[in-house]
Amino acid sequence: QLQLVESGGGLVQPGGSLRLSCVASGGIFSINAMAWYRQAPGKQRELVAIVTSGSTTNYADSVKGRFTISRDTAKNTVYLQMNSLKPEDTATYYCNTHYNDSISSTRNLEVWGQGTLVTVAS
Repeated sequence: QLQLVESGGGLVQPGGSLRLSCVASGGIFSINAMAWYRQAPGKQRELVAIVTSGSTTNYADSVKGRFTISRDTAKNTVYLQMNSLKPEDTATYYCNTHYNDSISSTRNLEVWGQGTLVTVAS
């Protein structure tokens, strides 16, 4: 029932910045956690950053100090601010959430967004 819609990807030069957005909608639900993953061509999907309902955050070592994940609970939106981008950050970035569905009374369901492509190149 819940859907994730991502936006903000594109082409950026090394050292530049982008902000990704992910909006959750559909049905009656509560969010337990939201996260960003990425998958580069020929590579496995990896966790980039996560924020829980308790507002705790965790980051991959490769992005610490450069990326920031944040949530706007009122808008059911999660953001990923990416600064000092490097060519190795090039990947498709996916939004992910674990949530509780109030209509079906089901807990800890998982949904993925469609992905948004980030290309870092000069």
